[in-house]
Amino acid sequence: MPVDDKKAANKKILLLLAALLIMFFLSFALGRHPLAPDVIFTVLISKIIPIKQSWSPEIEVILTQIRLPRIMAAMLVGAALATAGASYQGMFKNPMVSPGILGVTAGASFGAALGILLSFNPVAIQLTAFAFGLLAVLVTYIVAIWFSRRGESILVMILTGVIVGTLFTSFVSLVKYVADPNNTLPAITYWLMGSLAAVTLEDVRMAAFPILSGLAVLYLLRWNLNIMAFGEEEAKALGVNTGRLRLIVIACATLITAAAVSISGVISLVGLIVPHLSRLLMGPNYKFLIPATIMMGSIFLLAVDNLARTLFPVEVPLGILTSIIGAPFFLYLLINTRKGWA
Repeated sequence: MPVDDKKAANKKILLLLAALLIMFFLSFALGRHPLAPDVIFTVLISKIIPIKQSWSPEIEVILTQIRLPRIMAAMLVGAALATAGASYQGMFKNPMVSPGILGVTAGASFGAALGILLSFNPVAIQLTAFAFGLLAVLVTYIVAIWFSRRGESILVMILTGVIVGTLFTSFVSLVKYVADPNNTLPAITYWLMGSLAAVTLEDVRMAAFPILSGLAVLYLLRWNLNIMAFGEEEAKALGVNTGRLRLIVIACATLITAAAVSISGVISLVGLIVPHLSRLLMGPNYKFLIPATIMMGSIFLLAVDNLARTLFPVEVPLGILTSIIGAPFFLYLLINTRKGWA
């Protein structure tokens, strides 16, 4: 890459970082109880440096126990879904691939629905969703390896993922059918719409390790994703173990997706929209695409969550808003797919 292009890409990365910081602090101010910037800064800095309290306990509760966990969760979930989508798209060389392509979202949805049906506590519901998300992709991978033939492994894996996803979606429908329509069914339905309204700091702590670990590995592998763009044979000629690389990328993308879905529910199209926006801004070079996607995913979901909290008197589930925003973009992709993609 020419020096000028590298400088331009680095400048864009810095601008995205600045935009993320602005959106981070703006999110504290927005809500049913708007707060002034000086109050927000004082309360937050008091957690680091002892300051004489000049604010009400209610304000501190709103900032530290309600908005802070929600903002951190939005950043983690947005970054995870967007980066998983970018990684899958690069690995499978398909612009229409999203994080749920191998069944992880459907598996996590079934796990959460089953946990709610069995009256598990919130932590157990998240763990069940996480476990079934990983299980769904494990089943997809094993079946695809078992039935694939030389030169067809990627296609078989995608088709197997669609089948496994459909199977777990049917299981979700079965759980909803037998659920109590007065209590359990509404809880399952609301979870499937996607929301961060009930997220706590403990939820963020649980999800942070798998998400940050998976993001770190994908960030370190961004050079290899560039090589895979040349094709499998060319990558092998350059000394890349494509089978091992594919397994690591799939494992990390699945891990961060399952962890994200376990605390947020199903938030549609983030993993499809944001990678394309990042590619339009940064180009196809994964050296810059991965860090840009991480930040743009966080910015995007923070912005959508702010809309969900402020757009109407009653909070709108995130999955509904992202679907409304993403549907026209998805249509645009369908229309322009024939023009090629890199």
